[in-house]
Formats: sequence, structure tokens, C-alpha cells
Amino acid sequence: MAMLKLGMAGEPVKRLQQKLGVEADGQFGPATDAALKAYQKQNGLAVDGIAGPDTFSQMGLSELVLLMPGSTGETVKKLQAALGISADGQYGPATVAAVKAYQQQHGLDADGYAGPVTLATMKAFAQEMTPQVVEASKTSEQVAASSPADVIVSVGKSIWQTVKGIFK
Repeated sequence: MAMLKLGMAGEPVKRLQQKLGVEADGQFGPATDAALKAYQKQNGLAVDGIAGPDTFSQMGLSELVLLMPGSTGETVKKLQAALGISADGQYGPATVAAVKAYQQQHGLDADGYAGPVTLATMKAFAQEMTPQVVEASKTSEQVAASSPADVIVSVGKSIWQTVKGIFK
């Protein structure tokens, strides 16, 4: 799932750290964990030290939003409502199918993942998924994966391809 937590590293971690005002070294360590938990507590989010779609949206880091199977929360509900399907906040098989169908209808890569490129085409996300956000979600850095855990998912040139760590 597209989230950041203790032990992870990469460009998305660096962006999170910059937003939190901690040293932006790209390593999600104890200082980042503490700052994230404080932010979550102050902003009425689940205080779990995990930055996912709802935290990214709240922080104005929309370029890091990547909804995929296993994602949960308000951002998933918003996507489901935009697709006209049951909005239970759980990104399961029905959501994957609806996203793929939507992507096919709109000439997008039909991979079933809803990142900034897909979300930017939906009215419900138009204000947060601007062309600048879509551009910021990409990176020119090429990362060689040494194992499947090193790269979360191949979604074009997504910034998420720079993340290293364990995804559960």
C-alpha cells in the first residue's frame, strides 16, 4: 500500500519530512515518526505514525496520494463516490474493477491504481490534483529494484518508485 512508515526511505519520505519541518534526509527514522504522530494528533487523524492517503491529503502532499488494493479511509471513500460505487472506504476488488473501467474510458493506463494522473481527471479531485501536483508526482530518477519489495508498483515514472522498505 502507498504509505510511509518507520524504516522506509526515498524521495516521498524526504517530501514528508520537509512538510513536517524535520531534517529531510529521506530516511524515516524516530524523529520523523515523532513529528508525524504529533501532526496526526493535532489534525484529528489516526495517530499511528503511518502516512497514507488521508494524511497526505490533509498535509497538502497530494502528489503522494496513490490509492491501491488495501488502501482505506476518507480518500478512498471520495474516489468510490466519484466512481458511483458503494463508498465503504475499502479499496477492494470492486473498486479496482471500477477504477480500471474508468481508466479505460478515459484513455488512461488501466492498471486499477488511482494516483494523481487518474484522480486529476475526476471532478471530485480537481482542486487538489492540479497539473502541478501531477507533475510533482513524477520523478526523472530511475531506480533499479533489487527485489519486489524495493518498488511499490510500476505506475509509470511515479515518485513511489524511489521508495525502499517493506510494504505490508
